[in-house]
Amino acid sequence: MPDAARAGTALRSAAEVEKRAAARAAAELVAPGMTVGLGTGSTVAHLLPALAARRLEISCVATSLQTARLATELGLRVAPFGGARELDIAIDGADQVAPGFWAVKGGGGAHTREKIVAAAAARFVVIVDSSKLVPVLGPPVPLELVAFGVAGTLARLAPAALRDAPPSPDHGVIADYLGEIGDPAELARRLSETPGLVEHGLFAPDMVSCVVVGRGEDAECLERAPGASRA
Repeated sequence: MPDAARAGTALRSAAEVEKRAAARAAAELVAPGMTVGLGTGSTVAHLLPALAARRLEISCVATSLQTARLATELGLRVAPFGGARELDIAIDGADQVAPGFWAVKGGGGAHTREKIVAAAAARFVVIVDSSKLVPVLGPPVPLELVAFGVAGTLARLAPAALRDAPPSPDHGVIADYLGEIGDPAELARRLSETPGLVEHGLFAPDMVSCVVVGRGEDAECLERAPGASRA
């Protein structure tokens, strides 16, 4: 195996170890009787068995069919998200997390449901390996678009492009914003005001309660600054 390929394999292996450590730590935050929002993605794939192993009496809401299927196979109770107004906790991964707790999510194309579940949770916990902590957010920012008039929507969002990916769980078209992010609050406002956009993958700091970061085989919980409001 070439040195570059060997190094890449080692990095991926180290990231999986850290994802597993973060997921296990986050699973310990769940208490019996809680309603739990389950995210989507490779880090959540480590969370589900860690949560199932605790054998708690909990009810879960899944943000994708993939998560719902795996959670059910592991013995977790998954219920439709219709009746409950608020979840006790939601746990999900992220593609990037900046020092101010702005995050980019949606690599798996389920960020609309992920944001709905995060907003409904009394506590939203983000789980990541250490490589996901970045000094400044950068592109791409995942987008979900209405299929009707999508060419015009993309033009208004430029620079943006459709992603070669399945539709969202709610059949939205998945795309990416490819420009510089700059001020994430300003970009979030611009994206949200664009007709044809269902949702974007910028998650504001006031949605995030804490970030659990895997560091080697251990995990560290980074709490949001005291006094910051939870929307």
